Amino acid sequence: MSNKFIRAEGVAKELDISKAYAYKLIQQMNKELREKGYMTIAGRVNRRYFEERFYGVRNADHGALREEGT
Repeated sequence: MSNKFIRAEGVAKELDISKAYAYKLIQQMNKELREKGYMTIAGRVNRRYFEERFYGVRNADHGALREEGT
């Protein structure tokens, strides 16, 4: 089963940034999710939300925005 959350280490590796900056990004994304009424976990963010925010795509099975041209 795929992990539904990505941790700061994974964000840092995926985006080639420092772990400290990855934590700041996760804090921002978790703030956005809390404002939408979702519960969050410190130091982790929902993987699907992370991918949507950084790559502009959602899984086609879940309603789905896609970048133009893809």
